[in-house]
Amino acid sequence: MFQLEEDIWFWLLFIVLGMLIVFLWVQIWKKKTKREFSDLELLARLSPDQSVFKSVLKFIVLSLSIVCLIIALVNPKMGTSLQTVKRQGVDVVFAIDVSKSMLAEDIAPNRLEKAKQLTTQIINSLVSDRVGIIAYAGKAIPQLPITTDYAAAKMFLQNMNTEMLSSQGTAINEAIQLSRSYYNDEEQTNRVLVIISDGEDHNDSSINVAGAAAEEGIKIYTIGVGSEKGGPIPLKKNGVVMSYKKNQSGETVITKLNKKTLAEIAENTNGSYVDGKNTKSVTETVSDILNKMDKKEFEAKEFADYEDQFQWFLGLGLFFLILDILFLERKTAWLKRLNLFNENL
Repeated sequence: MFQLEEDIWFWLLFIVLGMLIVFLWVQIWKKKTKREFSDLELLARLSPDQSVFKSVLKFIVLSLSIVCLIIALVNPKMGTSLQTVKRQGVDVVFAIDVSKSMLAEDIAPNRLEKAKQLTTQIINSLVSDRVGIIAYAGKAIPQLPITTDYAAAKMFLQNMNTEMLSSQGTAINEAIQLSRSYYNDEEQTNRVLVIISDGEDHNDSSINVAGAAAEEGIKIYTIGVGSEKGGPIPLKKNGVVMSYKKNQSGETVITKLNKKTLAEIAENTNGSYVDGKNTKSVTETVSDILNKMDKKEFEAKEFADYEDQFQWFLGLGLFFLILDILFLERKTAWLKRLNLFNENL
């Protein structure tokens, strides 16, 4: 099996096409000009070493050199055939709160960044479990379907921000509802939803929705980020705090961690609530919970490592380039003996 690392460089092959068009045009123009302004037989006697074949050969060699160098830029990689690897794990979906209240800085650097740190460290502690990511505020949207690609999960995670959803507010029930569509393996006995939030919930149906999720075998674990004392929501421009979010009365909004709501949601699914202040403690707690669960065996298809092959094409390209330089356009002794185009009259 093979793959192309930078296939955009194939556009450079149009250079070779352009060279071919120019070369053919020059050859036609030269032949036409010779007929108009000279006697071909006399010209052949005056310049007996001039060779059409050598010109064609030099062009072919130069074209091959450019094609090989372009392929080297594309960097084809060779790998072994597709392998099927059996793994054991649970399905873990992370629902990250991206509402404006997550910008509060009552926990460093702010609630949202803390949520990202916690999720990243939990993913780093996983071995063969599958993960998925959901972002939610006033509504929930999928970010990453269930996968074993942890690198992709962390990439999507870092791109999450409070501007990705126009509908503000916090609807935990929407995140729970969406998570139910993530678990695509009916035989999976352990389905885990990890909600990372400050617990501010603008919908009263979350606990009921959590109960419905529990009936499908989903256990919800909630991680609270923020403090019960709370803090204002900064409005920044270019990283500088310009003001703080205010309510309709003009008073500064103080957003507080709501442990009670998060704990009730978790307990309704036989899960548990975890305080998110200490990253190491949270990671160890969640890892311990997952390790104690029964692992479902599933198949994951993956390729073995690919090896770069650009060096072969780079070598060929340089070889043809040197060969083109060494070729002369005039006839040589061996070419005269071949007489490929009946040029020896």
